[in-house]
Amino acid sequence: MKRVLLIIAALFCWTVHAADYTNVVVPRPLSCTAVEGSFILTSKVVVRAESQSLVGAANIFTQSLEPVLGKMLLVKKSTPRTGAINLSIDSTLEAEQYMLKIVKAGVWIVGGTERAVFYGLQSLLQIAAASDAVKGGVELNGVEIGDKPHFEYRGALLDVCRHIFSVEDVKRYIDILALHKVNKFHWHLTEDQGWRIEIKRYPELSEVGAYRNETLIGRNRHSKVYDGTRYGGVFTQDQVREIVAYAAARYIDVIPEIEMPGHAVAALTTYPELGCTGGPYEVWTRWGISKNIFCAGKESTFEFIENVLSEILELFPYKYIHIGGDEAPRDAWKKCPHCQKRIKDEGLENEHQLQSYFMERIERWLNERGRSIIGWDEILKGGISKSATVMSWRGTKGGIAAAKLGNQVIMAPNTHCYIDYYQTSDPKANGEPLGNGRFPVTLRKTYELDPYLGLNEEQQKYIKGVQVNLWAEYIATFDHIQHMLLPRLAALAETGWSYGNKDYDDFARRMHILRKLYDKQGFNYAPYFFNGIE
Repeated sequence: MKRVLLIIAALFCWTVHAADYTNVVVPRPLSCTAVEGSFILTSKVVVRAESQSLVGAANIFTQSLEPVLGKMLLVKKSTPRTGAINLSIDSTLEAEQYMLKIVKAGVWIVGGTERAVFYGLQSLLQIAAASDAVKGGVELNGVEIGDKPHFEYRGALLDVCRHIFSVEDVKRYIDILALHKVNKFHWHLTEDQGWRIEIKRYPELSEVGAYRNETLIGRNRHSKVYDGTRYGGVFTQDQVREIVAYAAARYIDVIPEIEMPGHAVAALTTYPELGCTGGPYEVWTRWGISKNIFCAGKESTFEFIENVLSEILELFPYKYIHIGGDEAPRDAWKKCPHCQKRIKDEGLENEHQLQSYFMERIERWLNERGRSIIGWDEILKGGISKSATVMSWRGTKGGIAAAKLGNQVIMAPNTHCYIDYYQTSDPKANGEPLGNGRFPVTLRKTYELDPYLGLNEEQQKYIKGVQVNLWAEYIATFDHIQHMLLPRLAALAETGWSYGNKDYDDFARRMHILRKLYDKQGFNYAPYFFNGIE
């Protein structure tokens, strides 16, 4: 390690402060300075990982670089050398902090951890894609980058319940997150329209709850037309393990969401005794909010949920489990003798407090097993524990309230972060595919998110980070997923990584450069921003 630092120190002597240097990396690095010289990156260059723990990150980098360079580079466990891409760890740096140096003699990336080195490689990938082609490779302009993220949590949600996607599609989604240094994958797995994860104790969930009889065509509330085709599917536990491992190799934590007490019709259709009325229920064929939710008065409900979560914990090692809590009408609870008895027996005042009882009971069960919960901002009504993390989606109001209470908060307001919404102010004129039409969420709008707005300095400490949410009611193909995700994910990623160092005009310039990498990777990004349309 000392040898690496001495080499880097010697190279720093070549630094030339050039005010006109143009940075190309998204999200925007903390510091970026032009230095003298350039490095010719060809297929003969070796990636030298100082420790075995860095070889995995190096291999992933070379795979991503292949469409840019035309060939994969050789990776070796080796001490740094000139003429190479050199990777090493410096434990004095922070866990996600890295330094990237490109000079004539080679490339050096030093990070506080393997994760940080991986982030440095994503920056190098972007630089390579933006660089001029020369005989046999590309010419990397000299640069010195010092970088680390602002927020610890930088997330993206994928809904596979309204429409399901293949294992390879989910991996591709994770690849896109990794490129943008997003480190949390929120996987929405259960819904009214389909249960999407195998639970071995309850095999009927994969046979009954995972399928709906048909699917609505057109916009919800306006259309009465259905396709008449049975639809569904489930991820097996082996497939889940494969995806979780794939994400982990890219330093992305996977957060499963198991919805409760609402959005539970797929489970109730399978096991109607878990509802207040006993059914019959049917897996929903259209979108919206069902009044049929888990019964909070029956012990069998909690037994079912705990048994499901027991298997979830074995599949997902990250500390957080998302347990929903949103859009749960209490109509059935008001009429249910079991729920009313629960309210009386527990000394609760109303159905709002009954939901708090429900969520806090599940939270305690998870806490006893070393896990923590995330819930949508509706969990605030009726009171929450101090250890619950709130994901604010109905604007930022819920997140502000939670931070003022001293709860950890993830800002994901629909006003800025719901990327199933249309991307332009005139979707019809601009040829956008069918989407959520509440209001447009343009690239600029996503970029303008300020997670701290409305909070004082002390309250800001409770904001863990930010997240974009991609719901799939109107999205049936993975090409469409990419169209909605890109480029808006990049805007959210910059807020999460570069808060306090943002500049929309500069971001827009860098996005036109990053588009070259999108093209080389074959991403099906939306064209509107690039064509000057908002």
